[in-house]
Amino acid sequence: MNGEDNDQVPHHPEDKASEQIEESESAPHNADKEEAEIALSDFELSELIENLCLSKVEEFVLLGYEHVTGKEIWDCVSDKYRKTGVPSLHQIVNDILSLKSTQFMNWLTISMYRGAQF
Repeated sequence: MNGEDNDQVPHHPEDKASEQIEESESAPHNADKEEAEIALSDFELSELIENLCLSKVEEFVLLGYEHVTGKEIWDCVSDKYRKTGVPSLHQIVNDILSLKSTQFMNWLTISMYRGAQF
């Protein structure tokens, strides 16, 4: 191209993405090793879950649900774990943060019909 160096030609964004994928595929995978080193104690896990539930409570309060507690959020989310067991941490975080107010209210209503204490 008119004597210009090819290194100065801007790359297409997809080219950079494919280069990063190729680099990550060729790099040794230490994710398993790092994951094993980042194990949380029961106290740390409980604290993390509590903070996530309180964050969801704050969101629901902004939506007008003023009497929601963190325990109720956790009870709602963990209700589906009774059959399948407790999933991995990323699934728990996703389940809490993606909980919709309608899902929560449906769970709350069904729990009331079952006779749960509120």
